[in-house]
Amino acid sequence: MLHSRIEGEGKPLLIIHGFLGMSDNWKSFGALYASKGFQVHILDLRNHGKSFRSEDFSYDIMAQDVLEYCQNHNLNQVSIIGHSMGGKVAMLFATNYPEMVEKLIVADIGPKYYAPHHQDILAGLNAVDFTSKPDRASVEETLYPFIPDFGTRQFLMKNLYWAAPGQLDFRFNLKVFNEKIEVIGTALPEEAQFEKPTLFIRGGNSRYILDTDLPEIKKHFPNFELATIPNVGHWLHAENPQLFFEETIKFLK
Repeated sequence: MLHSRIEGEGKPLLIIHGFLGMSDNWKSFGALYASKGFQVHILDLRNHGKSFRSEDFSYDIMAQDVLEYCQNHNLNQVSIIGHSMGGKVAMLFATNYPEMVEKLIVADIGPKYYAPHHQDILAGLNAVDFTSKPDRASVEETLYPFIPDFGTRQFLMKNLYWAAPGQLDFRFNLKVFNEKIEVIGTALPEEAQFEKPTLFIRGGNSRYILDTDLPEIKKHFPNFELATIPNVGHWLHAENPQLFFEETIKFLK
């Protein structure tokens, strides 16, 4: 069963993080949505955060994990926010089980295929040698040449934890990601469709959702609307949390 953070009482709202993320990245949003009358379930997907590790890694399997999570928690009707890879999981879940989803929010990802583009990040993560028992500063020093962007490094560093006294490790399953990185870019199935209210929300400086992608989005999600947060990139919720919350809560309410 997927690990989760649960906060608040009311209508169920699932939040699904992106690739190399985890539920902790969304805990401040959990409190905000809970204050507006939602019971918020922030999930750790398989091979991420505190959830289980598995050699099996695909969007079909991750959507099935979400289904089993909902069944285990007696959640028959949910709204979902998914960012990046989590948005792909949310899209597939909504198209596979439309009767279970009331509203869908997809943050800065489209249903199309994306070519692998995490090579620098993976190279940096693989360069960390945990057998030498590095401290956090040493890990960041190793990552820096591969990942010069401070915000991205800090996002990845949140995955560090003490696996044993004096022994750091990453929470995510780097071995499986190395072997199956092409999974991340997989397109939504051609026939997939979800006709209920859907919000796609993109960063104004991001290239993940282009105007030329809108016809394909409409084919899969005919009842969609689009919001753009100006002057932010792919991590739009981290770069402008206030505007992200305002846009999403307006849609959810």
